[in-house]
Amino acid sequence: MSWTEELKNNIETIDQLKEYVDIPHDQEKRLKRVIDVHPMSITRYYASLINKNDPNDPIREMIVPSTAELDLSGTYDTSGEKFNTVLTGVQHKYKQTALILSTNRCTAYCRFCFRKRLVGKPSHEVIEQFKEAVKYVSDHEEITNVLISGGDPFILDTKIIKVFLDELADIDHLDFIRFGTRVPVVFPQRIIEDDVLVRMLSEYSEKQRQIFIVTHFNHPNELTAEAKTAVLTLRKAGLVINNQTVLFKGVNSNPETLAELMHKLLRMGINPYYVFQCRPVKRVKKHFQIPLVQAVEIVEKARSYLDGHGKRFRFIMSHKTGKIEIIGIIGDKIYLKYHQAKDPKNMGRFFKRKINPHAGWLDELESDRKHPQNPEQLSN
Repeated sequence: MSWTEELKNNIETIDQLKEYVDIPHDQEKRLKRVIDVHPMSITRYYASLINKNDPNDPIREMIVPSTAELDLSGTYDTSGEKFNTVLTGVQHKYKQTALILSTNRCTAYCRFCFRKRLVGKPSHEVIEQFKEAVKYVSDHEEITNVLISGGDPFILDTKIIKVFLDELADIDHLDFIRFGTRVPVVFPQRIIEDDVLVRMLSEYSEKQRQIFIVTHFNHPNELTAEAKTAVLTLRKAGLVINNQTVLFKGVNSNPETLAELMHKLLRMGINPYYVFQCRPVKRVKKHFQIPLVQAVEIVEKARSYLDGHGKRFRFIMSHKTGKIEIIGIIGDKIYLKYHQAKDPKNMGRFFKRKINPHAGWLDELESDRKHPQNPEQLSN
């Protein structure tokens, strides 16, 4: 069976889901309400990783709909993507990087997705005219790299991915191209079974532009033999693989689990790149976000278990004003630094905020000055 045929067998209904997890009868109607708003789609492979006897199984937490998604705290656009959109499906928030939303579909729909507003749903935010995106990148010589994201670009036909690479590889001022994908995690068969895709990526990476794969492993249980085969296949093809993890309540919110994840990523030849503070996304915040005070403690304790390579990741809050590195806490202050900034004047700038034990995001922290400031008005 081809990988495209395998995806047709994804779990999309409550009845299908019952093969893998126990669903209390009194929750069925409420879960159907969740699915009506944000569709469910789970690969059979990823569902097979769920321990049916553990109601708090971390894989289950990440992929199975929950009644916690009925909570509407937060917002659907936590990073200001609407205001960084320069063309339909093209965002340009940071000077050197263009982001292309290639599709609104994924091989599986994660319940924590920060683009819940568009993934798996009809959307006018994804790319419509790729040639217009290429022209934009070509006309802006400050752009050194393109991140192709979505949805998940690896759900696209290999021929379409080739078109993307054909067009982008001709732009002289691009140093590299990135694909943001969770396919190695939730559906490694896409990589293992498609020699054409792997060969094509290898040829472009060797002769045209270095290609980076940015994937998203969140828990050691995702690092299976199949995932390892997919990762090794990509590495043998000359691709560099970086991983972005998000800190999630009930998934990887203890130091031992987070440290184990970093250890195992390195064993597979994957570079720990970022650990993200969970964004306050509507239908996600209540379920998954951890207060910053606790999050800092978890990350620092995990780092204490790791060697130099394992602790190279940065702990980041992807805010509307930029990627803010969470440095640490001294007394009643949390110290922060702009790792990337929408406004170039903020690049590298340190600032601090008063600790709020319940705050999970920058906007919930008070300035330590007498008069609270907007996030853009930084306190030194």
